[in-house]
Amino acid sequence: MNQPVVLVTGASGFIGRNLVPLLESRGYLVRRALRAGLARENDVVVGSIGPTTDWDAALAGVDAVVHLAARVHHPNEERAAELYDAVNTQGTIQLAHAAARAGVSTFVFLSTILVNGSSTDGRGAFTPDDAVVPRGVYGQSKAAAEAALQRIAAQSKMRVAVVRPPLVYGREALGNFRHLVGVIRRRIPLPLGLVDNKRAFVSVQNLASFVAHLVALQVAPTHRVYLVADDEQISTPAFVRRIGEAMNRTAILLPVPSMVLALALRVMRPELRHSLLGSMEVDTSATLSTGWTPPLSMTEGLRLAVGRSASS
Repeated sequence: MNQPVVLVTGASGFIGRNLVPLLESRGYLVRRALRAGLARENDVVVGSIGPTTDWDAALAGVDAVVHLAARVHHPNEERAAELYDAVNTQGTIQLAHAAARAGVSTFVFLSTILVNGSSTDGRGAFTPDDAVVPRGVYGQSKAAAEAALQRIAAQSKMRVAVVRPPLVYGREALGNFRHLVGVIRRRIPLPLGLVDNKRAFVSVQNLASFVAHLVALQVAPTHRVYLVADDEQISTPAFVRRIGEAMNRTAILLPVPSMVLALALRVMRPELRHSLLGSMEVDTSATLSTGWTPPLSMTEGLRLAVGRSASS
């Protein structure tokens, strides 16, 4: 019996480096789609991802596609919508059309919770069926790709699964998680002691586990959106304390009133206001209904994420 072949874009990135070995351990032949560089025997170099990328050779004999590659969010590029559209929207559409023509059975697309919006303050948890209110050009480009994928799924035999994760943390994570680890390691006080919110987070291992689960599903809807998170959704200061505990450090949290902090962030770092002070709760019932459960608790995920830092 031939090994099922999975094409993974973004395989050399933070999430891809965790997903590829997991898929291989489960018996899949993984073909990494690379922009450039050294390729393994089963890999393929496709160049830059965009509206004109030629996917025919990469998709030959492929059973499933996991599309992780994207232009990631940079606050200083909020006006460069065309950059995000070319890669995240048009590049995804080009790949999905080619995959459908090639007879690919399953297409898993990594989107973002920012498609749902920036905050759940004053409302319930985000659900997969909410009307989308994408935040920023990054969220808008992902939302546009999702809409196109839904149309492609309706017009073909290819099953499309869209995954919207919140903040993904792990040992090689960049962005806010990396900054928090560095601040705690250097024992720099954070003015977050009075923040009262609730946020979803997901370890990279749990996210990779769910994506691999979607690839393996034999019976699934033609098109479905899934929100994925760890087993707990906690406040920002509680998350910071958990990181500190995983590092054997005590996080220093100052009791600054949230209104004062909100005003300061609005002036100095407006892009951080929602992510530090606002709530971001997600309803994972559709995800859990597939038979998947997070293999790691948040405590276990954070220990893996900061393992090298604990002895620093």
